[in-house]
Amino acid sequence: MCSRYEAPSSQRLLEAFQVAPDEPTQTELWPTYVGPFLRAPSDEGVNHDARAYEALSGIFGLLPFWAKDTKLARRTYNARSETAAEKNSFRGAWKSSQHCIIPAVAIYEPDWRSGKAVPTRISRADGGLMSIAGLWDRWTGPAGEDVYSFSMLTINADDHPLMRNYHRPDDEKRMVVILPNGAINDWLRAPPEQSMEFMLQYPADRLVAEARPSKR
Repeated sequence: MCSRYEAPSSQRLLEAFQVAPDEPTQTELWPTYVGPFLRAPSDEGVNHDARAYEALSGIFGLLPFWAKDTKLARRTYNARSETAAEKNSFRGAWKSSQHCIIPAVAIYEPDWRSGKAVPTRISRADGGLMSIAGLWDRWTGPAGEDVYSFSMLTINADDHPLMRNYHRPDDEKRMVVILPNGAINDWLRAPPEQSMEFMLQYPADRLVAEARPSKR
């Protein structure tokens, strides 16, 4: 499960996707922090000249309409793909195909093989941005404002050559769903009944891992 990641700068988002959020975002992300996410344009199907993606800023941790405050995001930053359709926090977004991608320069996971948690930075071997499959939602804040939020989808990684090395020894191994570049558009526009088809492990040989000290 991923609770810390590096988001790209607006400039790098523009270079990779030709869009970036209008609102400021943070680059060192923990649950409840604000980062960028991309979804299919809201005017798609009406405006044939619409951009391929719409970039928004949102809270890292999904906030469904019934959330009392943003503290819920501390528990909803990851969504188990196997149960997202049933879990109260995620089922609305899953059943409505509120798909998004969370762009990331790198994610961090704890390596417990030494007996202590060693923060490890994991990134794409080719230096490209990770496109993490996620769900987004819209929540109404105390002043009536729209607050966007997102969660990273995860799958089992017990047999993944790289990601099985992280988290506590007795815990189930999990990993976020990193989409190949060619699957991004299909994911953003997929209907609910096709969502599970995208829940696949990213190849280990396309990732690199490096132990890093925690900055927190």
